[in-house]
Amino acid sequence: MKREELQEILKRAYDYARKQAKESGASMYYMKNNKRIREDAEGNTFELIYNGNGTREEVEYHE
Repeated sequence: MKREELQEILKRAYDYARKQAKESGASMYYMKNNKRIREDAEGNTFELIYNGNGTREEVEYHE
Protein backbone atom coordinates (compact mmCIF):
# COMPACT_ATOMS: atom_id res chain seq x y z
CA MET A 1 0.00 0.00 0.00
CA LYS A 2 1.34 3.39 -0.93
CA ARG A 3 1.68 6.19 1.59
CA GLU A 4 -0.90 8.30 -0.26
CA GLU A 5 -3.43 5.47 -0.13
CA LEU A 6 -2.92 5.04 3.59
CA GLN A 7 -3.31 8.77 4.19
CA GLU A 8 -6.58 8.77 2.21
CA ILE A 9 -7.91 5.81 4.22
CA LEU A 10 -7.03 7.54 7.51
CA LYS A 11 -8.65 10.79 6.33
CA ARG A 12 -11.87 8.96 5.43
CA ALA A 13 -11.89 7.17 8.80
CA TYR A 14 -11.40 10.50 10.62
CA ASP A 15 -14.15 12.17 8.59
CA TYR A 16 -16.53 9.29 9.32
CA ALA A 17 -15.78 9.33 13.07
CA ARG A 18 -16.24 13.11 13.14
CA LYS A 19 -19.59 12.82 11.32
CA GLN A 20 -20.81 10.11 13.71
CA ALA A 21 -19.79 12.15 16.78
CA LYS A 22 -21.49 15.25 15.41
CA GLU A 23 -24.72 13.39 14.64
CA SER A 24 -24.84 11.91 18.14
CA GLY A 25 -23.92 15.18 19.88
CA ALA A 26 -20.71 13.71 21.28
CA SER A 27 -17.31 15.36 21.58
CA MET A 28 -14.18 14.04 19.89
CA TYR A 29 -10.89 13.94 21.75
CA TYR A 30 -7.54 13.85 19.96
CA MET A 31 -3.96 15.09 20.01
CA LYS A 32 -2.81 17.92 17.76
CA ASN A 33 0.53 19.71 17.88
CA ASN A 34 1.30 17.81 21.13
CA LYS A 35 -1.84 19.22 22.77
CA ARG A 36 -4.96 17.44 24.00
CA ILE A 37 -7.96 18.74 22.07
CA ARG A 38 -11.72 18.34 22.58
CA GLU A 39 -13.97 19.19 19.67
CA ASP A 40 -17.65 19.51 20.48
CA ALA A 41 -20.51 18.56 18.15
CA GLU A 42 -20.72 22.14 16.83
CA GLY A 43 -17.06 22.11 15.79
CA ASN A 44 -15.73 24.31 18.62
CA THR A 45 -12.26 23.25 19.74
CA PHE A 46 -10.77 23.43 23.22
CA GLU A 47 -7.34 22.61 24.57
CA LEU A 48 -7.41 20.42 27.68
CA ILE A 49 -4.93 21.50 30.33
CA TYR A 50 -4.33 19.67 33.61
CA ASN A 51 -2.83 21.50 36.60
CA GLY A 52 -0.59 20.00 39.28
CA ASN A 53 -3.64 18.76 41.23
CA GLY A 54 -4.98 16.93 38.17
CA THR A 55 -7.85 19.36 37.71
CA ARG A 56 -8.85 19.73 34.06
CA GLU A 57 -9.32 23.13 32.48
CA GLU A 58 -10.50 23.84 28.95
CA VAL A 59 -9.39 26.88 26.97
CA GLU A 60 -10.47 27.80 23.48
CA TYR A 61 -8.01 26.37 20.97
CA HIS A 62 -6.73 28.33 17.96
CA GLU A 63 -4.17 27.05 15.51
